[in-house]
Amino acid sequence: MTPANSATADWQQEGNAHFRTGNAFFRTSSSTGRDLAVLAATFYRAQQGQLRVIDAMTGCGIRPLRYGLEAGADYVWANEGNGDLRSLIQSNLSHSLPANRYKITHQDANALFFDCHIRQDFYDLIDIDGFGSPTPTLSTALWAVKIGGLLYLTSTDGRATSGRATDKSLQSYGAYARSHPAVHEQGLRLLLGAVMQQAAAKGLCAEPIFSFYSGEVNRVMVRITRQSWQTQQYGFLAYCHDCGQFQTVAWKKLGRVECVCQPKFTPAISGPMWLGPLHDAGWLAGMQALAVARSLKIEPLARMQAEINLPPYFYPLAEIGRRAKIDIPPSKALIEQLRQQGFLASWTHINSQAIKTDAPMAVCLTLAKQIAAEIAPASSLEMS
Repeated sequence: MTPANSATADWQQEGNAHFRTGNAFFRTSSSTGRDLAVLAATFYRAQQGQLRVIDAMTGCGIRPLRYGLEAGADYVWANEGNGDLRSLIQSNLSHSLPANRYKITHQDANALFFDCHIRQDFYDLIDIDGFGSPTPTLSTALWAVKIGGLLYLTSTDGRATSGRATDKSLQSYGAYARSHPAVHEQGLRLLLGAVMQQAAAKGLCAEPIFSFYSGEVNRVMVRITRQSWQTQQYGFLAYCHDCGQFQTVAWKKLGRVECVCQPKFTPAISGPMWLGPLHDAGWLAGMQALAVARSLKIEPLARMQAEINLPPYFYPLAEIGRRAKIDIPPSKALIEQLRQQGFLASWTHINSQAIKTDAPMAVCLTLAKQIAAEIAPASSLEMS
C-alpha cells in the first residue's frame, strides 16, 4: 500500500516497494536488474538462513527497501555519499521497515568497507550501483563481504569496455578492450575478469551467479569463496575483422594467434577477461522457481539459462546478413539449422537480434544463404 497520510502523486511502486525518488538519480529501466538481484538474494537467504545487506550507493533507497521487503533481509545498510538525500532515504525506508532493520549513513564507500573489515563485520550481500566503473571500490568491497556471500556490481562504463577508450579500459579493468560485434558481452566479461583477478590477489575466488546486460548497463553478481580460481577460463578473445570469426586465446598462446581464414593475418585481441559461463545453472533455476512461485515474469531468465554453456561471444544477425550479402536471416530458422548440424545454438539475452553458437562464422553464412534461398521462392509464389 502507498504510505498513509502522504500525497500519492510523488510515490512510485516497484515490486513490493513504495518509494519516492526526489532529487536522487533513478533509472526506471533498471528494474529488471533489481528484480534479478532480489531473486538471487531471496534464494541465498533460503539456503543460508540469514541476509545482511550493504547498498553502498543507495540513491533513493529503492534497493535496500526491496531487499528488506521481498528478499526478507534481516538488516539493510543504506549508504549514500550525498547527505542531502538523507530525509528522502529515511522517508522511504521508515514507511516500510522497522527501525531495527536498517541503518542510513553517508560515508565514502571505501571507508565503509574498510571499517567493516576492521570490525570483522562481514555482510552477506554487497550491492555497488554507481556511475562508470565499480573498480575503484572493488578491492575494499572484497574485505567486507562474507566468505560465501554475494557481490553485485554495476558498470555504465561502456566507452571503456567497447573499445572506444582503450586507455580507460586498461586503467579500470587492467585489460585492453577492442571493438567487435560482441562488445556488449565483452563488457560483462571484463567486469567479471576484474573482480576475479582482485579476488585472486586476496586468495579468494569469485564465482559468477548471473550476468545481465540491458540499456548500456552491465551487471554481474558473484559469490565469493576460498576455492582456487579457474585460471584456464581467464584469457583473451580474438576477432578477425576479415572473416568475422571469434576465438578464445590462452595466455601461453599469446604471440601465436592466427585466424583460420588467413594464417598470416593477426586477429584483434581483447583481454584479459572471463571466458567461462556468465551464469550458474543452479542459481538461475532457483531464481526461476521463485519467480514462478511469485507470478513474476522476468523475461531474460529463460535466455540466460539457454546461453550458459555457449561460447563467450555472439553473432549479430545483421552481421551475418551483411557478410552473406542477404537480408537479415530469421533467428529461429538459423538456430534450428545449426542444431540440426550438431552445433550448439541459442538466442542471447544481451542482444535480441543475435545468436550464440559454437559454429564457425563460415557455417553460419552458408546456412543463412540456404535459408534465404528457400525463403525467396516462397515469397515469389505469394506475390504471384
